[in-house]
Order: sequence, then structure tokens, then C-alpha cells
Amino acid sequence: MAKQWLRLMTELSSRKWVCRIVGSFAQSGASRLFIPTFIRTYQIQTHEAEQDWKEYRSLNAYFTRKLKAGMRPIDTNAEVMTSPVDARITFTGPITSGTLLNVKGQDYTLEELLNRSPRLEKYTHGYAFVLYLSPTDYHRIHAPVSGTLVEKEHLRGKVYPVNDFGLQHMRGVLSRNERQITYIAHEYGEVAVVKVGAMNVSSIKYTDEKAISWTKGDDLAYFEFGSTVVLLTENGTFEPDPALKLGDVVKMGQRLGSFRHDSKA
Repeated sequence: MAKQWLRLMTELSSRKWVCRIVGSFAQSGASRLFIPTFIRTYQIQTHEAEQDWKEYRSLNAYFTRKLKAGMRPIDTNAEVMTSPVDARITFTGPITSGTLLNVKGQDYTLEELLNRSPRLEKYTHGYAFVLYLSPTDYHRIHAPVSGTLVEKEHLRGKVYPVNDFGLQHMRGVLSRNERQITYIAHEYGEVAVVKVGAMNVSSIKYTDEKAISWTKGDDLAYFEFGSTVVLLTENGTFEPDPALKLGDVVKMGQRLGSFRHDSKA
């Protein structure tokens, strides 16, 4: 009964108008009064931020803060794919015939996740990571490879939570929520960076809407409040780091695995 009530409340609070209200307040000058509470509640590492918290004009500005240079070392080896975010791994594994199997008890097809994109055939036997960002985490998204833009797509949808409750109890949350997808061609193939919106997210924004290429570690986009990144690699191109496992916490710029030499064009 409790789970049914929570699910009902989640359904009601996942409306865009609720997010717009929350987002408008978070962007207002009045919201900056809540920054100290936010820092204490989520134990934010304030020394990492580019500026002192008092310099941010709103809670949203603080939430989407940049870090001081050098706070996240980037593995610059061209063969390495790095984490685009600070996050917890909620899924890591091969894509099986176009399906991510058992993501917190649910299966996700690429057809739904990528909105039947003609590019999905490139990923049907690739590899996937689902990376969950909690409010504690740094919320900018960086390029996991050096490469050029192939295509990008914005899919409107719901804003259900993507925490453990949402992934376990809301049907197909990763495929039903709002998503921005960036396909990036690189030396060893292609990757898809799927940015999934979540409850109380007012938007997912590109840092530079006109960018057509990135060097690994470049600022790509950011979430306004917590969310998830689904990172997909092209068929037969990637070997994951065997030391990484489900539930591990990774930092932006950390090695997730390597591309295969025989995958070079």
C-alpha cells in the first residue's frame, strides 16, 4: 500500500507545471538563501567549486556550478573512454540484441530509449553504462571521448525520479522521461550520450548549442537538479574496465574502459 501511495504521489508530482514552479523558484534571487542549507544537507565539497557560494546568484546557479581547474583529472589516453559525470553506476553491461537487461529489475530496449532512431542499429550489441547523479554530485556533463557531433535529438517526456525508487517502481522511466541525446563520432567508432531528465528538473542544457566537436573532458551540458546519463558504445568497439562494478561511484574523467584496436576505421 505504501508503495502504491508513493507511486501515485510520484505520478502527480511529475507534471511539467510542477517542475516549472520549482525551476522558477530555484532560479530566483530568493533561492540563494537556501544555498547554505543545500550545502549542509548534501555535504557538498565546497572547496571544489569555482567560486565561493556567496557569489552565486541563485540555488540553480550553485547547483550547476563549475569546478576549479584540475579538480577532475582526465585520462587523456585516446583509447580510453572516461566517465562524463560524477555518479553512481546503476547499470553496467553489454547490450543484448538491442536491450539493456535488468536495469534495477527492468529491461530497456534501444528502440524506446533512442526513440526508434535509425542510428540504434549501431548499438544493438554494444556496451552500456547507466550513471545516476544524486543531489550531492557535481552536475555538469563532459565529453567522454574526443570527437565530432553526428546528430543530437531532444525528446520531450515525463520527469519521473531516476533514483532507486523510480528505477524499480516506475515502468520504463529511462525511456519515458525527457531526454537529450548526443551522438559523437570518435577515432574508434561512435558513442551516444543520453541525458535523462528527472523530477524537479527544469531543463537539460547544452553548454554551447553551436558546438560540433569536443576534446575529451570538455564541458558538454548540464542538469538543473539531479538526473541520469545513459552512455552507449558502438557494437564491437569497447572493453569495460574489469575493476568497475555495479554500485561503484565514479568521477568525471575517470577511466570506464578502452576501445579495441581492431575497431579503428
